[in-house]
Amino acid sequence: MPFLKDTVTLVKEPQQLPAIPLSWLPPSVFAAFNVTLLLFLSGLFFGFPCRWLVQNGEWAFPAITGPLFILTFFSLVSLNFSDPGILHRGSTKEDPMMVHVVRVNQRAFRLEWCSKCLFHRPPRTYHCPWCNICVEDFDHHCKWVNNCIGHRNFRLFMLLVLSLCLYAGALLVTCLTFLIRTRHLPFSLDKGMAILVAVPAAGFLIPLFLLLLIQALSVSRAESSYESKCRYHPEYNPFDQGFAKNWYLTMFAPLGPNYMSEVVCLQRPVGTAWIQEKTKSSPPCRPKHCSPGPLGPQHQPRHVPGKGPPGSGEAAALQEMRRLPASAEKSPGGPCQPTAEPAAGDP
Repeated sequence: MPFLKDTVTLVKEPQQLPAIPLSWLPPSVFAAFNVTLLLFLSGLFFGFPCRWLVQNGEWAFPAITGPLFILTFFSLVSLNFSDPGILHRGSTKEDPMMVHVVRVNQRAFRLEWCSKCLFHRPPRTYHCPWCNICVEDFDHHCKWVNNCIGHRNFRLFMLLVLSLCLYAGALLVTCLTFLIRTRHLPFSLDKGMAILVAVPAAGFLIPLFLLLLIQALSVSRAESSYESKCRYHPEYNPFDQGFAKNWYLTMFAPLGPNYMSEVVCLQRPVGTAWIQEKTKSSPPCRPKHCSPGPLGPQHQPRHVPGKGPPGSGEAAALQEMRRLPASAEKSPGGPCQPTAEPAAGDP
């Protein structure tokens, strides 16, 4: 039976999993160090200069710096573990020589083939060499949090930069106020801790403010940091829809579906489970009862990118797998109906 033979061949050749980079430890340690540094400096601030101000009736400083610290810490930790918009990997059956073209505001984009993720990536989607993933609306890879910044976590990144600017400014103003109020007192541990906190706060404030300004300009022009470096739009930017709409689409519009929520099961090491379920649910017809026709597995229609949202090809495959038991009642050979199971002695 050629159908069973081909099926066994497919089962015996599992899909190769992508190689995981081995240099994941140093970036992870650096990201953990940044979180620890924030906690350490904040502990010194609230334990020494802020405590002295509270004891002398200055409650306005902790009332402002306290919520800013909570907001900064929450956004920093959340960004470390956020999904930047990962597009699930394709299949080895995809043809890299096929040409897919989509149009955005009367400009044609040819979908580039990603040799590592094995699919034609949509416009503004790029492969991150550090994370070894394709990210939708890729902006840049942030080494401070050891994560990519893309479609699904760009708002969280902007919140982190804004909260860091405000928190660093509040720390600097509070420490300077404390040093001015205690200038008539001899040097003490509180003054030493205030200087230790004020110096890094002032050092981080200017770069953070410049980064916030650059990102605000990028949002206004609908151009990511990666595209501005590579001059992705030399003539005009087809994604630019005006200042107000660019900010709305980037910061407030719905994010859309998470492509890794349901399709992640297709990346398991047992990538041939779909084929096994298909062969079990649709037993082949015996040749003497079948009408003449080609034998073999039916080919599913190929998903053409640009006719749906990015990543919808594997999502359609997942829905097809869910509908498979219902459609397996019909024989793939046409008018032939599947016969009963043969007896033990039948050939």
